[in-house]
Amino acid sequence: MAKLEAKIKDNPKLLQNSLSDGRISLYLEYYLGREQNPVLDKDGNQLYYTSGAMKGKPKFSIKHHRRKENLNLYLSDKPRTPVERQTNKETLELALKIRSEREQEFKENTLGYRLKRDRNINFLDYFQTYIDNYTKKDIRLLEGVLKRFKEFLSIDYPEFDCVIRPEHLTKDMMGKFVEYLQSKSVGEGAKGYYQRFKKVISHAIDHEILQKNPCKGIVCKVDDQLLRKDVLSSDEIIALLKTNYKEQNLEVRRAFIFCLYTGMRHCDVIELKYRNIDYSNSLLKFEQLKTKGKSATSGVVIPLNDSLLKLIGESDDKNKYIFTLPSHTMCNKALKRWVARAGIDKHITWHCARHSFAVNILNNGANIKTVASLLGHSGLKHTEKYTRAVDELKQKAIDSLPELDL
Repeated sequence: MAKLEAKIKDNPKLLQNSLSDGRISLYLEYYLGREQNPVLDKDGNQLYYTSGAMKGKPKFSIKHHRRKENLNLYLSDKPRTPVERQTNKETLELALKIRSEREQEFKENTLGYRLKRDRNINFLDYFQTYIDNYTKKDIRLLEGVLKRFKEFLSIDYPEFDCVIRPEHLTKDMMGKFVEYLQSKSVGEGAKGYYQRFKKVISHAIDHEILQKNPCKGIVCKVDDQLLRKDVLSSDEIIALLKTNYKEQNLEVRRAFIFCLYTGMRHCDVIELKYRNIDYSNSLLKFEQLKTKGKSATSGVVIPLNDSLLKLIGESDDKNKYIFTLPSHTMCNKALKRWVARAGIDKHITWHCARHSFAVNILNNGANIKTVASLLGHSGLKHTEKYTRAVDELKQKAIDSLPELDL
């Protein structure tokens, strides 16, 4: 008879004991906690470790408390007949069922605990609660993940578009969700969304909302060398510059134009102050928020022409912010309206300014090392995707020519 393998987190554990008559007795072992007492010398003084990794730390004796419960269930150590093997199987199944019931009772008695699986939990509500209690800066992306998941359910699993129980989250569903993300998300959005979705899944597992991980083995692959976001061509940038309308947010306009001509991220441009401008040398100097304290190339220096200096203006208060912008979401909404008014049929977000800047200066003859320096990249790996985008634009330009009829 094979030895039982109790899971580390099981409490109680199902264990076995071999008897002299050839049978195996099954019993449960409860872990009740541990007792820690200081180790004292004969005079009652605390003893300390004098060597090793614990040197200088006080000594304690640890006593673990456990309790056993005999189930009065027995297995044949060496079953020889089909009947004995079947009996062993049924007995073991009964023991495992008892162990599971005892675990629930034990948790309820000791912790006032109720198993989450007994609750009618809606995973969508659980996801929203997770977001409501989330405190990190990427909360906006988490909100986007939940939105995409709800959209996915309404299309592929309409029966779950309002309520989906944790047990209905299957591996097959997760595979389809990844495909949906890849079809709908631009840039590395699909991968980022899926990574955050898995964080929520892991949280649900840790809190016993889910018994198994439906995302296990499901990977969202993204070609890091492929630029997926739309870019604005020089002509489209000119079209934007010429587009003015009454309801336009002028601060969003001013800041986005600045990013188109400097390659700055939204998180950096909102922190830009007049002390970051070296007017005597026409330079912009700042430290990238994304890599601050993590990379030697987090500091970036960008030359400014007269047009950009005019766009920035001047202030006697060097600690004053250059741009006063609304939230990232509101910026993108204003940008979307502006792009539509300009007659540009592309999915343009704020980060597209950075990509457009890189592609356009490469297209105008800048070398890849210069572009990497202006973008604050630590190496050329991240910059190479822009050269591929330029190559694709050149190919599209060639393909747009009329066919030769030879």
